[in-house]
Amino acid sequence: MVTAPSTAIPGVDIDPFSIAFFDDPFPHHERLREAGPVVRLDTWNLHGVARYAEVHAVLNDPQTFCSSRGVGLSDFAKEKPWRPPSLILEADPPAHTRTRAVLSRVLSPAVMKQVRDGFAAAAEAKVDEIVAMGSFDGVADLAEAYPLSVFPDALGLKKEGREHLIPYAGLVFNAFGPPNELRQQAIDRSAPHQAYVQEQCQRENLAPGGFGACIHARVDAGEITATEAPLLVRSLLSAGLDTTVYGIGAALYCMARFPGEWQRLRADPSLARNAFEEAVRFESPVQTFFRTTTREVEIGGHTIGEGEKILMFLGAANRDPRRWHEPDRYDITRQTSGHVGFGSGIHMCVGQLVARLEGEVMLAALARRVASIEISGPVKRRYNNTLRGLDSLPLTVTAA
Repeated sequence: MVTAPSTAIPGVDIDPFSIAFFDDPFPHHERLREAGPVVRLDTWNLHGVARYAEVHAVLNDPQTFCSSRGVGLSDFAKEKPWRPPSLILEADPPAHTRTRAVLSRVLSPAVMKQVRDGFAAAAEAKVDEIVAMGSFDGVADLAEAYPLSVFPDALGLKKEGREHLIPYAGLVFNAFGPPNELRQQAIDRSAPHQAYVQEQCQRENLAPGGFGACIHARVDAGEITATEAPLLVRSLLSAGLDTTVYGIGAALYCMARFPGEWQRLRADPSLARNAFEEAVRFESPVQTFFRTTTREVEIGGHTIGEGEKILMFLGAANRDPRRWHEPDRYDITRQTSGHVGFGSGIHMCVGQLVARLEGEVMLAALARRVASIEISGPVKRRYNNTLRGLDSLPLTVTAA
């Protein structure tokens, strides 16, 4: 079989890191999917995959599409990372396998069972609070406030300085983008957030019994080094918070726009887990990630050389009609397994169990206590090179 030369790869004049793209990515996603299994994005001189099959294949072949050269546009083989690389996100096997195993044990399903009742009680208290308010901001008062009320405590963080957590996570995800204004501004403002996080990740600053202390305890067991432990705690700070904040924000935005689905959830609160999962597929809070080719590889009949950056459009894959029936419909009974909202393969989001637990207990608490959710003011988007979410979501609820 003769392989088509790389020049045959269709070029698409779309900047996936522009404000216009962020405002309404869906028509652009369709163009990218329809252009071919792999496209050339001339704005930033890179390749992209937007169809589900290709995105899933790239995510599940870490030998060919590596993470250690950076999961952003920056290539660590050619330039210095802006911070010490993540031992989880920006690492390949076998190094990744060892550190990932530690975090997987710290955030295991058994551990989630232990924290579940506390997380659920906090969700109910938060819902009582917003029902009493009647009108509130779905982002600040709920999507951010709830995870910030449970996750830092579970991690073992001190009370002071937690206002740095959301800006820090936003900075990390902005830094995966190209050298545009969003990335530059985030890095320029990053010093206090980085200093706070670096200090909080040290063993002496973490409360006994929390996720952070459990990570440091693996040093005593000889599984990780004392240098690696703070970096693994740092991974949890971004992985365990932003995915949840944006995921809950996406779910609230969906519930307010699709009242029929909200009533279905009210009739059967056991659908809360799936309603959250479908919101993650539908809105894809994590929109993109990069990989770098380790060898010459063929994608969709086109040859891509070694050392090339591949941009995976997770949001486009999650609405690919080749994979999903009526992909642009939010349906809380959809069979959502296989969506790439949390990634796929060995690098699947390490904080996913926390995000899923918090999303589920929050939606279940809302379903039991709230009769209706309505958007009651102008919705504002928060711009980020990697994440898709809102800055402000004015909501009004009526008590059940």
